[in-house]
Amino acid sequence: MPHTGTVTKPAPAPQHEELPNKHARRFGLPVATALVMGNIIGGGIFLLPASVAPFGTISLVAFGVLTVGAITLALVFGRLARRHPQTGGPYVYAREAFGDFAGFLASWSYWITTWVSNAALAVAAVGYLDVLLPIHGSTFWTIVAALTVQWLPALANLAGTRYVGAVQLVSTVLKFAPLLLVAIGGLFFFHADNLGPFRASGDSSLGAVSASAAILLFSYLGVESASVSAGEVRDPERNVGRATVLGTGLAALLYLLCTLAVFGTVSHDRLVDSDAPFSDAVNAMFGGTWGGTAVAVAALVSMLGALNGWTLLSAQTPYAAAKDGLFPAVFAKKKRGTPTAGVLVAVTLASLLTVYNYTAGSAGVFETLVLVTTFTATVPYLLATAAQIYFLLSGQGHRVSGLRLARDLVLALAAFGFSLWLVGGAGYAAVFQGVLFLFVGVLVYAWIAARKKRTAADATD
Repeated sequence: MPHTGTVTKPAPAPQHEELPNKHARRFGLPVATALVMGNIIGGGIFLLPASVAPFGTISLVAFGVLTVGAITLALVFGRLARRHPQTGGPYVYAREAFGDFAGFLASWSYWITTWVSNAALAVAAVGYLDVLLPIHGSTFWTIVAALTVQWLPALANLAGTRYVGAVQLVSTVLKFAPLLLVAIGGLFFFHADNLGPFRASGDSSLGAVSASAAILLFSYLGVESASVSAGEVRDPERNVGRATVLGTGLAALLYLLCTLAVFGTVSHDRLVDSDAPFSDAVNAMFGGTWGGTAVAVAALVSMLGALNGWTLLSAQTPYAAAKDGLFPAVFAKKKRGTPTAGVLVAVTLASLLTVYNYTAGSAGVFETLVLVTTFTATVPYLLATAAQIYFLLSGQGHRVSGLRLARDLVLALAAFGFSLWLVGGAGYAAVFQGVLFLFVGVLVYAWIAARKKRTAADATD
């Protein structure tokens, strides 16, 4: 229900878990940190240097601003998770502060973000797979490859959370080897002449930062990963916050180092038109043409790891909402520690979107949908940071953080402002379509709320 003065505190989000079995295992700090890093660092890092090169090296300023904002969000999520360590993350915080309707909006919006992001990652992964196995000449085999890339992580999730954690940790370790090679090794081959102009687009400094930041936004989604899966993390009051800050900080550091290294090893004129900037960087560092194959393998590993983590998140948020009667009940069922319906529905929707993208040839529409995920992800961010502000200003600061009120309030306001900036960076078209997605969710909420009321009325008869 909307906030109208006094908020009636809803029942805390229950933590209904199945009996322990050999397939379900809680994550420790290393795996939780890997989950955050793996979800933030997907396939985007392999394209970012070329994507922002047209703006010049001022894009590194946008990296810095986004990094500060992402760390701020991470700190807020860590504080919220200390007192609300249930699975669901932003959904739990929004519902606790503002009631069922706000909780549903956070859950619905985040759910859209997860499965559309999965479709985007799968399509990007096929682009790198084409370097190893040329398949783009056939629409059929391209679709088969994209669906395979989506369903393999889904099957890993259905096998149980112990396998999710194992896949996430292994994929994170494997993909960091080539990334660190470029990030650190590239600094030894760095040439300032390759950097090009500071402002290459002709825009004002503020305009160039905002424009390049809009491209980078999608690559920073995932800071909330540990809080969304808090119910599967051991000692979540401590580990969720630590994993969120560690994962976000390490991912951001790697982003900055890799981009700087590529900027300094590949000439600006060449980088602007590059389809594989990391391959070009490795070739410039060591010579030869083996870099393309090595980077393609690293990109595939990276994206499979990201898909593995995002598939888990696509099921966890509706699971938490379904336990409170705000999503269809089928999403609340678990098997082997995994919400199976959430995984299957999300991967099916992502698969349908992928097939549509290839058969309709609507690359522009798909890219717009990817930008929509930037908007839909900020809705839970805004609601979660607003919940933090509400807790603090309503005298409930002790429920969120034991630190001083002023510091937590400034932090929450900064995270809220950063989230608003993300909305603006998504663009008018993406915001418009994202709002339409939200309105569809309002209709779903009306149906669920009506069923709940009718069931309650029948029970009293």
